[in-house]
Amino acid sequence: MKKGFSLPRDAGTLAAYLVLSVFAAVMVFPFLWMLSSSLKDVSQIFKMKFFPTAPTLDNYKHLLFSKGSKFPQWFLNSAIVATCTTASVLFFDSLLGYTLSKFRFRGKKIIFLLIISTLMIPTEMLVIPWYSMIRAMKWVNTYWAIMFPGMMSAFGVYLMRQFMSTIPDDLIDAARVDGQGELRIFLTIVLPLVSPALATLAIFNFIGNWNAFLWPLIAASKPRMFTLPVGLANFSGEAGSDWHYIMTGAAIAMVPLILVFLVFQKQIVKGIAMTGLKG
Repeated sequence: MKKGFSLPRDAGTLAAYLVLSVFAAVMVFPFLWMLSSSLKDVSQIFKMKFFPTAPTLDNYKHLLFSKGSKFPQWFLNSAIVATCTTASVLFFDSLLGYTLSKFRFRGKKIIFLLIISTLMIPTEMLVIPWYSMIRAMKWVNTYWAIMFPGMMSAFGVYLMRQFMSTIPDDLIDAARVDGQGELRIFLTIVLPLVSPALATLAIFNFIGNWNAFLWPLIAASKPRMFTLPVGLANFSGEAGSDWHYIMTGAAIAMVPLILVFLVFQKQIVKGIAMTGLKG
């Protein structure tokens, strides 16, 4: 018996790859243009040429090593804020998610609904109350002022609670019978089982806090406390914008995001596979 003609299937696969390649090129092109622009001097930046005629690393040297450059401090500020808030979210959101998923107490559902309802409140509505708080606590122009709104996340609580609900109660009960305390069960049994969800939450939270602009702009008025997005915006003024420095700074700012994704991508893929198996 002759095998079926497979050209339509191969043609469809080829067409799918072509379409995906086009969309990928459209999405990647701005980043490639940014990298190319970071290698141009101010005389080439407005010329509509993709490749620089005389590539130079002077922009990187100026931002990273020139005397008086605040870029290293801005980079450090963003790293501190994004790392600390991510660590806080991973611990407290997973702890609260564990409590809401594996403990029985009165008002549990109401508490969960109240937490989820905060997702409907726009950030712009919270700026004034937040600023009043940091002024009362004398936190203006400090790391605490920039970090405290991101120390916990309603989305993180929802994600961890839903993921931890899939852990069998019998497994936790067996650990309790063996005499293990709740904190030990949480740290040694529950967290390793939800590592894909933790990796996903870490990436989302790190990227969100690394790229945050509105609240860091309000919470810090001194240049030494600027985060990277606020600092890069400082290169724009009434006299024009230093686009060669903006592009260079943006290119450097991408490095930690890429590293975070590369570190956690296996856990995310594992989480997707596990979700498919559970479904």
